[in-house]
Amino acid sequence: MEIQEFDLVVVGGGSAGYAAARTARERVERVAIVDQGPDLGGLCILKGCMPSKTLIYSAEVLHLAQRDQLFGLRIPHAMVDMPGLKKRKVAMVEDFASYRREQLQSDRFTLIRQKARFLDRETLELEDGSGIRTKHFVVTTGSVPQFPAIPGLDPKTAWTSDDVLDLDFLPESVIVLGGGVVACELAQYLNRIGSKVIQIQRSPRILKEASAEAAAVVEQAFRDEGIALYTDTQLERIEQDADGGFAVHFKHKGNVVTVEGKHLMNALGRSPAVNSLNLEAAGVELAPSGHIAVNKFQQSSNPQVYACGDVAGPYEIVHIAILQGEVAAQHALGQSPEPVDYKLRTGVVFTDPQIAEVGIPVAEARDRGIDLIVADYPFDDHGKSILMEARYGYVKVWADKQSGKLVGAECVGKDAGELIHAMAVAISLGANAQQLMKTQWYHPTLSEIWSYPVEDIVDALNSGEST
Repeated sequence: MEIQEFDLVVVGGGSAGYAAARTARERVERVAIVDQGPDLGGLCILKGCMPSKTLIYSAEVLHLAQRDQLFGLRIPHAMVDMPGLKKRKVAMVEDFASYRREQLQSDRFTLIRQKARFLDRETLELEDGSGIRTKHFVVTTGSVPQFPAIPGLDPKTAWTSDDVLDLDFLPESVIVLGGGVVACELAQYLNRIGSKVIQIQRSPRILKEASAEAAAVVEQAFRDEGIALYTDTQLERIEQDADGGFAVHFKHKGNVVTVEGKHLMNALGRSPAVNSLNLEAAGVELAPSGHIAVNKFQQSSNPQVYACGDVAGPYEIVHIAILQGEVAAQHALGQSPEPVDYKLRTGVVFTDPQIAEVGIPVAEARDRGIDLIVADYPFDDHGKSILMEARYGYVKVWADKQSGKLVGAECVGKDAGELIHAMAVAISLGANAQQLMKTQWYHPTLSEIWSYPVEDIVDALNSGEST
């Protein structure tokens, strides 16, 4: 077998993989990137963040146009143009992907477009029979849609998010299985462009990784917009008729319910893409979740193999994957990086209203023994959100009662993903509520809504009260 030697090898050319490779090149010369995908760019650019947010934003513009009279406007015949929508999405994705291809194909790296599997602890076997050897691997192979063992759920006929993001026609009706981030973002997108949407969630509420209060706001918005949303269900079976339509049978509130739709989207989660890697040969162990088990430096049970991004968890978030990739490469090459600090994690769900959060959740902070002051304020009593007809939601801030230092924040409402960064900066810098009140919050802006709960926290600190 012909063997090539490298200083570091990255398996997977997405956001985490590129971050690891770029960081490694700051210290060593021979860095290889192995990517077997048909297109270069990674999940975020090709089939995740960028195409989905492009389409979701277009659907929001359409939704606002269709509420023309609410804003004192007349916009007749506002409707989706599916070929035009897809054309814009393709152009956006290509704009981002072309830049990533240019980076990956530069002479800084050796790019290998082949499938690869571990032969032993320090060797990869390529599909052409050759091999790659190095002392440091970084695995960033991402994730794939998960198909649970539900009778009648067929990967050949059920859509995934990939299919929905590539539509060039308006589906008459879609049954969406799942209530996670992808399911909710695309269910609302489909509903807003004009499909009849039925969403079925197995858990008692959607968006179970968000707070119950936040999820309840989004659930109400979905129902107000006309999505037929079922929660706390037990899926029994799926049938497909001769015309290709679907019937889903499930238990709900003690009854067996059957819903029908022309199309079915499976959004019941994703699984780490590890099956083809032959990790056993490399001595790499998996966690019970199916992710590659790693330590705080992203190092697996084989200290020569690191893992980052969706394949490692614990969060399927691009900026986290990038940070992990940088930490892995630095540690592999002898530096002493700071591990990713998940206490500062920022998260956003791009439904409307959006959900955004930063810091340590309230329940977790209290479990850690932190005595909290918690304050909130609603969007429907705030000047800028009222004039924007953006009345769903609230902002919430919690701080350490002893020091006034901010511990976490949550925003559910219009542009929450933008608004949360005011609190993300404050928490990252260790600011307290008193310092934040020195900020000049411009009126009328959405951002000034933060000043109300922060002011309440300052008042509580001064009076010695707890809320």
